[in-house]
Amino acid sequence: MRTTLAGYQGLLISLALFLVFVASPVRALESNAYRSEVLTARLIVAEAGIAPGSQFLSAGLKIELEEGWKAYWRSPGEVGLPPEIDWEGSTNLESVDMLWPAPTRFRAFGIENFGYAKQVIFPLQLRLANSDRAAELKGLVDLLICSNVCIPERFELTLPVPLGTGVDAKAATDIATWAARVPVAGPESAIAVSGASLKQDQALVVQMTRPSGWNNPDLFPEFGAGSAFGAPDIRLTSDHTGLWASIPILALSEEQTSLRITVVDEDVAVTFDDVNTTDVVPAPPYASETSQDRGQFFPILLLSFLGGLILNAMPCVLPVLSIKFGSALRMKNRSLSQLRAGFLATAVGTVAFMWVLALAVIALQTLGYAVGWGVQFQNAYFLIALILVVGLFAANLFGVFEISLPSSWMVRLSGRFGRGYAEDFSTGALAAILATPCSAPLLGTAIAFALSGTTGDILAVFTAMGIGLALPYILVAAWPGFLSRLPKPGPWMISVKIVLGLLLAGTVAWLCWVLIGVTSPTLTGLVLLGLGLIVLAARAYQVQPRNGLLWGMTAVLGMTLAAPALLPKSSDDVTASITSYWVEFDRSRIAREVSQGKTVFVDVTADWCITCKANKTLVLDREPVLGALGEEGVIAMRADWTRPDAKIQSYLEAHGRYAIPLNIVYGPDAPEGIILSELLSADAVLEALSAANLSAVRKR
Repeated sequence: MRTTLAGYQGLLISLALFLVFVASPVRALESNAYRSEVLTARLIVAEAGIAPGSQFLSAGLKIELEEGWKAYWRSPGEVGLPPEIDWEGSTNLESVDMLWPAPTRFRAFGIENFGYAKQVIFPLQLRLANSDRAAELKGLVDLLICSNVCIPERFELTLPVPLGTGVDAKAATDIATWAARVPVAGPESAIAVSGASLKQDQALVVQMTRPSGWNNPDLFPEFGAGSAFGAPDIRLTSDHTGLWASIPILALSEEQTSLRITVVDEDVAVTFDDVNTTDVVPAPPYASETSQDRGQFFPILLLSFLGGLILNAMPCVLPVLSIKFGSALRMKNRSLSQLRAGFLATAVGTVAFMWVLALAVIALQTLGYAVGWGVQFQNAYFLIALILVVGLFAANLFGVFEISLPSSWMVRLSGRFGRGYAEDFSTGALAAILATPCSAPLLGTAIAFALSGTTGDILAVFTAMGIGLALPYILVAAWPGFLSRLPKPGPWMISVKIVLGLLLAGTVAWLCWVLIGVTSPTLTGLVLLGLGLIVLAARAYQVQPRNGLLWGMTAVLGMTLAAPALLPKSSDDVTASITSYWVEFDRSRIAREVSQGKTVFVDVTADWCITCKANKTLVLDREPVLGALGEEGVIAMRADWTRPDAKIQSYLEAHGRYAIPLNIVYGPDAPEGIILSELLSADAVLEALSAANLSAVRKR
C-alpha cells in the first residue's frame, strides 16, 4: 500500500488529545530508529497497543535533521521529492493516510523549495483490518534531504503493535502538535479567496480576505507535478484584512491538475482545493515600491551613458556610424550650420528611438508582460523589416540605385528642415535599432536597474544610454570643423562606399542567421528572394520610372513582411544546436548535479546577441576553457534564448538580469552561483570553475 492523502486531521487531533487526557504512564511504542550522519527517523504510535474494538491508531513518521538539512513537503517547489512510504509488508493494516504539516520556504541553488528543517512529524492515520488482532507496521521510506548537497535516503522502519491498552502522553502530544499544523480545508476557515488569475508563462495572481487580519503570510500554489512557482510578491491592504499576491510561474506541467493554494500565517494554515481562475487580473492594493537603493541612481546613469558610448564600437552599430561619417564627406559643400544640424538630427534620431523603446517597455510592463533587452530580435516580423531596410541601404551603397525622395517632398523638407535632415534622423534611429541586440560592458547592470525599477528609472536609463550612443554625432555637431581635417572627396570614396556596403551586407547575413534560428531556412530564403526582387524593381524604376514597378514593389514588400503569417510552420524549423559536451538548459537539473558534487556552467545566449558570439568564439570554444568545460564532473549547460522561452526569461529575472549574455558557475562551494561579467575572459571562467568546487580541484 502506498501512502494516500485524506482529511482526517480533525479526527486525528481529537483522538490524540483524548489519549493524552486518559493516558497512563506506559512505555513508548516506537519503531527501530534509522540513523545516518544527517538524520534520525522512526515511527511512533500514541497507543501502547490495540484496544478491544479499536479501528484506528494514531501514529507519526518522526524525522530529526542535523543543522542545515531539510526535507520536502508534498509539493517540493522547483526541485526535490516528497517523502514516500510503502506499507506493503505490513500486517493487519487496511489503509494509511499521511497528513502534511504546513511547510516553510527555503532557498537552495537559487531555487525556491518548500519543506521542513530540524524536525518534522508527519501524522499518520492507520486504519486496522481487524480490531482484535495484533499488527505489524513495516514502512519502506524513500526520502530526499538537502543542504548544499542532496542525499536520497531509503530505509525500512518496523514496529510490532500488540493487543493492549494505555497511551504514551509524549507521543500523543507530539502527534497532535504536528497534526494541528496541517492546513485545514478552505471552506472551513474564515479566510476566503476573492479572486485568482493564472496567465500562462507569466504569474499567478491571488486575492484573499481574512477579517481578523494578516500577520506574516506566505503562499504555496500547486498545479500538478512538474509545475513550479517562484517567491510571491505579497501586499496587504491598509487594514491588513486583504491580501494580494503575484507569484511568478517558472514552469507549468503538461499534465495539469486543478489549482490548489495553501496559505500559511503565524497562527493559521489553510488549503483551498479546485481554485477557479479568471482572465481578470486582480488589482494590487498599492503600487510596488522598488527596493532599489536610490543612492545608486546617478552611478547607474553614468553606467548607462558609458554603456551606450561603448555600443558604438560593437559590430552591429559600427557600420551605421561609418555610413554617417561617409555621407558627411559627400556633403562637405554644406555650410557648417547645416552640417551641425544634420549631426544633431542624427543624435535626436538615436535618442528618439530609445524613448520609443522605453515607452514600449513601460506599456508592456503595465500590461503584465515580462520584458528583456533585445527581445524584439525574437520577433520574425521585426527581423524581416530590419533585413529589408539594411539590405536596401547596402544596395544603395553598392550603386544599384539611389534613394531619393520625390522632388516636391525635397523642396518642402529643404524649406522647413534643411535638405537631408529626415535621412539624418533615420540614420540615428537605425543605429539605435541595431544596438539593441548588443550587451556592452556596464550595460547589463544599468538595464537590470531600469527594468526592475519605476517608470522614471526606465526613462532616465534609456535616455542616458541614447545620449551615450549619440555622443559621436553630438561631438561633431559641436565641432563640425573636425570634418575639414578629413580627406577631400574623390575617387577613393568609391572604395569607401564598397567597404561600407560590405559591412552592411555582413549585417544582413547576420540578421538572416538570426531569422533562421527564430523561424526556418525556408522562410529566410523567401525573405532574401523578396529583398532581391525589391532591389531589382528599384533599379528598373531608377532607369525608367513606371507606376507598375511601384505597385509591384509594394506588393512584394507586403508579402515579404507578412511571410511568417502567410506560410505554414515549416518542418525544417531549427532548434538550438547542443553539440559536444553542451547539454540543453534544465533549471531543475542544476541542483541535482551540484548535489552530487558536480560543477555546472550555465551559458545563456542567443543568435542575435553579438556579445554572446564573441564570448563563444574568443573564450568558450578555445583552450584552456574548452578543455575545462569538457572535464569529468563539469556540466556545460546552454540556454538558447534566440526564440522566446519563459523558463529562460524567469531564470534571468531570478538573478536580476534582463539582458544577455549571462554566465553562471554553480558547484558545492557556490550553490547560489558565481555570476561572471558580460565579456568573458579565460582566467575569469577558470577561476570561477575552481572556486565553485574546491574539493574537485584538490583531487586534480
